[in-house]
Amino acid sequence: MTIPSIARFTVPLTLTAALLAGCGESKTQAQGAPPPPPTVSVAKPVKKLVSDRDEYVGRFVAFDYVEMRARVSGYLEKILFKDGQLVKEGEPLFLIDPRPFQAVLEQSKAAVEQAKANLAFAESDLKRGESLRTGTTITQQALDQRLQASRVAAASVTAQEAAVKQAELDLSFTALKAPISGRIGDRRVSIGNLVSGGATGSTTLLATIASIDPIRFEFTMDEASYLRYLRLVSGSASNAANRGMTLPVRLKLIDEDAYTHEGKIDFVDNAIDRSSGTIRGRAEFANADGRLTPGMFGRIQIATSAPAEALLVPDSAIGTEQVRKFVYVLNAENVATPKYVTLGQLVDNLRVVQGLKADDTVVVNGLMRVRPGAKVTPEQAAAEAGAPRDTSSIRTN
Repeated sequence: MTIPSIARFTVPLTLTAALLAGCGESKTQAQGAPPPPPTVSVAKPVKKLVSDRDEYVGRFVAFDYVEMRARVSGYLEKILFKDGQLVKEGEPLFLIDPRPFQAVLEQSKAAVEQAKANLAFAESDLKRGESLRTGTTITQQALDQRLQASRVAAASVTAQEAAVKQAELDLSFTALKAPISGRIGDRRVSIGNLVSGGATGSTTLLATIASIDPIRFEFTMDEASYLRYLRLVSGSASNAANRGMTLPVRLKLIDEDAYTHEGKIDFVDNAIDRSSGTIRGRAEFANADGRLTPGMFGRIQIATSAPAEALLVPDSAIGTEQVRKFVYVLNAENVATPKYVTLGQLVDNLRVVQGLKADDTVVVNGLMRVRPGAKVTPEQAAAEAGAPRDTSSIRTN
């Protein structure tokens, strides 16, 4: 083998040895420089006064709901509203053709005048008979007949006056006015149709009106919850009369994250449903803007205890180990240690927890980067910053 051939093999081997030496050096440097501790957000638990609450699903109902029906029959002449508009109590809504009723009223007034004329004649005839009796020129029978005629004429006047009042009522019933304030639905009859009225069940439905402010919310509670509410007020005679239903309530709609609507319970049914084991309750809420609509679903919370101080953390700070829940707490050397806790309800997007101390430093964000017994780099944050959406409660019915 010639010298150039030996050189051709020597150069690649030298380059390979240099590369291997460089890799070994890099590996040694990497092993000698451990990664820095992970950065996490920490905060102290939030201290608040909270109450235990039960949660129920229910539906809004109107405080007042009226079906507009005619009291008299006739042809519909006018409709004085737009479908779906707000109406005030006493506002005219429909007009039935009043001309037939006006004619009946005039006839009744004429009949009254005729009855009054007959009465005047009968009274004067009776007076003449009484004057003739002193001279014994009239018999007692004739005098009694004139007395009877006078009384019949007086009764006829009373009957005709009553007929005038009835005719005036029928005439006034041709103009249908809103019995309550609220939002009216769509018209059920068009102009020109014959409307059936009266007190029978075959009357024509013209429209419906639902009151807006206030509005009611109906829900059902189970028997166990009902008994628990009763025991809360067992020592107070005044509250016992209301069966404990003076507890404050809050409500949220299906598209809301927090319970922002505050109200009061105004009714609890007088019996438990034997088929379902539940009892019906009802709460009242202000609805000045008309946003709450009858038939709309919502979730209501009822306080079941007096307010007490509790510690709260965001749900993002809570980890799961099989069936147990824990949070990471830092010591003075910023070493993370798991602490097992018991979870409570959500209050203002924070979770009530038992098992923490007020001065504990809790990891609220970056939980996946923490290892038990490992050191971390803490960054101070507000506990509310890691709060999730309010999507559940401690007890849901």
